[in-house]
Amino acid sequence: MELTIHPIALGVTNCYIIRHEGMILIDSGVPKKVGSFKKALDKLNISADEIQLILITHAHWDHIGSAKEIKELTGAKLALHYNEKEWLEKSAIHIPPGVTRWGCTFSKIMSLLTKNMKIKSARVDITLTDNDFPLADWGIPGKIIYTPGHSPGSVSLLLDSGDAFVGDLAMNAFPMRFSPGLPIFADSLKIVKESWKLLLNRGAKVVYPAHGKPFSTEVIKKILSQNK
Repeated sequence: MELTIHPIALGVTNCYIIRHEGMILIDSGVPKKVGSFKKALDKLNISADEIQLILITHAHWDHIGSAKEIKELTGAKLALHYNEKEWLEKSAIHIPPGVTRWGCTFSKIMSLLTKNMKIKSARVDITLTDNDFPLADWGIPGKIIYTPGHSPGSVSLLLDSGDAFVGDLAMNAFPMRFSPGLPIFADSLKIVKESWKLLLNRGAKVVYPAHGKPFSTEVIKKILSQNK
């Protein structure tokens, strides 16, 4: 079967269904979006139980918001890095600090907006480590790679084709950014850059961010070259 990528907007977050010999979902969007998810599946003529794995790129509120409901709907296993497993299982909300002037302001705004937000906890079935997690057993030609920086447990899915699903390791959407580039908030921009060097060395060609449209890794290469 030819590999297909289906983007699904669940609130402000791009989630992705990857379909090949198996089918997985990347991220679960903001809270209360399981209805939107069902409608998207209907349009794609996909049955919920075809999804075998839910990969959470990192456990910020806009990526884990509907995890519990979508997990229950699909019966899929849920995978998350060990550094953030407790965040989801204990419904914790973490907002990373800004690394640009606008990022600092945006981070404060998000802290206020999420102050009383409730996230439903969900059990993590597969605890990811710092080592690669191949997806061959899930029918997907690629691997999960540990790519911290935006958060301590951020991971990316790198397909053999070079398509990289990076969560918030890059951004390409207003009001966060006017053009594609690195995140405006992160635990460590230095570590973000190191993670990008890793992905580039592993063959990443196209960036699929959680916020905004896909873009070429040539953009990232240019940024890194200017910041040596």
